[in-house]
Amino acid sequence: MIIVTAASGQLGRLVIQQLMQRVPAAQIVAAVRDVSKVADLAAQGVQVRQADYTDPASLDRALAGASKVLLISSNDLGQRVAQHRNVIDAAARAKVGLLAYTSVLHADTSTLGLAAEHRETEAAILASGLPYTLLRNGWYVENYTGSLGAAIAHGALAGAAADGRIAAAARADYAEAAAIVLASAAAPQAIYELAGDQSFTLTELAAEVSRQTGKQIPYANMPQQAYLDLLLNVGLPPALAQLVADSDARAAHGALDDNSGVLGRLLGRPTQTLEQAVRAALA
Repeated sequence: MIIVTAASGQLGRLVIQQLMQRVPAAQIVAAVRDVSKVADLAAQGVQVRQADYTDPASLDRALAGASKVLLISSNDLGQRVAQHRNVIDAAARAKVGLLAYTSVLHADTSTLGLAAEHRETEAAILASGLPYTLLRNGWYVENYTGSLGAAIAHGALAGAAADGRIAAAARADYAEAAAIVLASAAAPQAIYELAGDQSFTLTELAAEVSRQTGKQIPYANMPQQAYLDLLLNVGLPPALAQLVADSDARAAHGALDDNSGVLGRLLGRPTQTLEQAVRAALA
């Protein structure tokens, strides 16, 4: 039995879709806070269980009988370590055969502000004594392509990454990698550093958008504080705005780059290209 937490989220749904291509639906459990959000998965034969990262009793019920668990990191910034510990403790009580966790690229050495909670979670997993796999995901390309509409409307792509290279990959690529690891009968690696095959700068992203739209969309590089102010002005919650601005500024110094090719080899195919990512976003 393979249990996927946060299964109603964007990544969780994609992981389950990929798992259904590899194992019978009845062997998959979608663990979610609100079971009504995954009624479609239940209709396809996936087991659905209620689970809340802040409710240990619900986690014990959700993880009962699990052989493998995918802990998808919480999006509750500042609260994630405590929430993740609840899942880890429940997995230990359930004596699961594998606990996989969606961490961040190079978590042990990363300068990203968001890496601290991932490092603490990884330490808790190691301390649990459970067999584990750390899926250290790089940046999602959707973090940038998701806002292309605004960039086109305003005639510029804003950021604070300067000429830093970003080895982003599609959310679907990371999801497929997780499913491959979870569905494999072979013992997985302890750590996978996952990132796109081909890195790009935000100048190159803007140039690709310009090429595909036929409009001149330059990249406007900004100081970190100015970019943070912009994000706040357009309505991003403060914690998220801080995360985005910090990540861009760290990317300027290589924090989001990687050339290992691990993700593509795990998938057995090239990761999504920048051209494909922009085309998908514009569609």
